[in-house]
Amino acid sequence: MATDILNALPVHRMNLIQVDSVQRWMDDLLLMTECECMCILQSKPISVDDDSQTDLMFSSQDSTQNSLEMLLRRAWIISTELTKIVQKLEKNRWRRVHSMSIRTNCHVRSMITEYNMFSRTSTDQMQEYETLLMEKCSELAEITERCTQTSDEDVLMAMKVSMNEVLTAVGQSFSQLINLALIEEVKGLVEELDTCENVYSMNTAIHSLFSLTQEGARLCHLVAQEGAVVALFKICRQDRFKCLYPSALRTLASVCSVEEGIHQLEKVDGILCLTEILTDETQTEATKAEVAAVIAQITSPHLTFTQHLSTFLENMEEIITALLKLCDEASNGEVCLLASAALANITFFDTIACEMLLQMNAVKVLLSACSDKQRVNSSYARDQIVTILANLSILDQSAEEILQENGVVALISMLTEKTLTGSAAEVSACERVLQKSAVTLARLCRDPDIAQSAIKHDCIPRLIALCRHPEERFSSDAVLVACLAALRRLAIAFPEGIDDSDLQQLVKPRLVDSFLLCSNMEESFV
Repeated sequence: MATDILNALPVHRMNLIQVDSVQRWMDDLLLMTECECMCILQSKPISVDDDSQTDLMFSSQDSTQNSLEMLLRRAWIISTELTKIVQKLEKNRWRRVHSMSIRTNCHVRSMITEYNMFSRTSTDQMQEYETLLMEKCSELAEITERCTQTSDEDVLMAMKVSMNEVLTAVGQSFSQLINLALIEEVKGLVEELDTCENVYSMNTAIHSLFSLTQEGARLCHLVAQEGAVVALFKICRQDRFKCLYPSALRTLASVCSVEEGIHQLEKVDGILCLTEILTDETQTEATKAEVAAVIAQITSPHLTFTQHLSTFLENMEEIITALLKLCDEASNGEVCLLASAALANITFFDTIACEMLLQMNAVKVLLSACSDKQRVNSSYARDQIVTILANLSILDQSAEEILQENGVVALISMLTEKTLTGSAAEVSACERVLQKSAVTLARLCRDPDIAQSAIKHDCIPRLIALCRHPEERFSSDAVLVACLAALRRLAIAFPEGIDDSDLQQLVKPRLVDSFLLCSNMEESFV
C-alpha cells in the first residue's frame, strides 16, 4: 500500500534551479516562514525527529513571485511531506502522522490560494481537483486525529487501512492537479513565445521552459507535447531574434532528450534549421556550440528512437564539416567538448560518417585539438576524441593517418588518464578514456607499423601496469578486458618484449582466466 501511495506522488524531486546550494538556501529563506503560525498548536507535540526541523512553508508576501516557480517549489514541499507521512505511518507514529497531516493540509491550501492569485488561468477541471484535494486533506487530518485519541491496537490497525486509502487518494488528486497546472503554465509560455514581440519577455519564457525541462523526462515530454519545439524553432528561423538563439537551442537540447521532442523536431524540419545555423558564418561561436549540443542530444547512442531522423542523413555531410570546423577553431574547452561530442555520436549513428571524417582530415584536427590544452582540457573532452578515434579505427585506411599524425603517442598518453577532482562523474570519464584508448590500440595494431610504433613508445609496460594494478584502472573490469586484448595483440608482433611471467599469466591463458587472475589482485580487508 505504501508503494501505491508513493507512486501516486508527482515526479517533482527538483533540481529546480541550477544554482549553488548555499545560494539556493539563501533564496528560499526569503520566501519561507515557520509553519507553526498556520497549525493548531495542540496538534504539534514537541519532537526530536529530524523532520521537525523542516516544518517550513512559503509566505505569500512577495506578490511578484513567478507562479511556475512557486508551483514547483510548493509541489516539492508537499511531495516531501506526503512521503514522510507514509514513512511515519509504517512505523505507527500516530501523533507525528497527525501533526504532519495538518501541516500538509496547510501547505496544500496555501499552494492553491497562491497559485490562483498569481496564475493566468485555472480551468474547471483544475478547480474540481482543487476541491477534491482539499476535501481529502481534511479527511486525512480528521482520521489521524481520531488515531491520537485511542490506544486500542485493533482499532488503530483498522484505522490504518483507512488512512492508507485516504493517503493514496490525496497523492493521486495532488498529482493530477499539479499535472494540469503545469500543462496550463506550459501552454501560457508557448503562447507568449508565439505572440510576444518583446525580447526580454520571450527570454524569460524560454528560461522558464528550460527550468521545467531540467526536472526530468516526464516534464520534457509535457513541454514537447504542448508545442514548445515548434515555438522555439520559429524563433530560430527569425534573424531579428538572433540574441535568443543560444537559450532557445539550449532548451531544445533538453526537450529532445525524449522521443516526443525528436518527433516534433522532425515535423518542423528542425534538422534543416540546425544545419543552416551551424553553417552560417555570421552566427556566433556560442550559438553554433548550442547547435552542436542539440545534435549531440538527438544522435545520442543511448536513445532508441533516432532511426526516425531520416532528414539527418540528407544533411550529414554539411553538419560534419561544420562541426569539425567548430572543433578546429574552438576558443575554449566547452565549445570543443560540444562539437566533439556531436561528432562522436554521429560516428555511432551511421558508418558513412566515419568515411566522411577520414576524407575531411578529421584525424589531424582531432589530434591537434588533443595537444591544445585550451581546447581539450578535461577527461570528458578526451573521452569524446578517443570515441571518434575508436570508431574510425574500424576502417583499415585510418591506421596510416593516425600513424602519420603521431596518434599512437597520443593514445598511449591517454592510457595514463588521471582524475583531478575525484568526483564519480570524472572517474567514470577517466575509465572510458582508458578503455577506449586500449580498444583503439588493439584495433590499430593489426597494422605492423602501428604495432611497432606502440612498442617503441613503451605501450606494453603501461598495459601490463593497468592489468596488474587495479588502482591504475580505477578497479574497472571494462578497462582490464580492453588492456588484455591490446596486450595480446602486441604480443603477437613482439613476444620478446614481454617478461615470461607476464607472458604466462596475461597472454597465453584464455582471456577469461587472465581476467580472473588480474581482477582478484585487489586486496581484501574483509
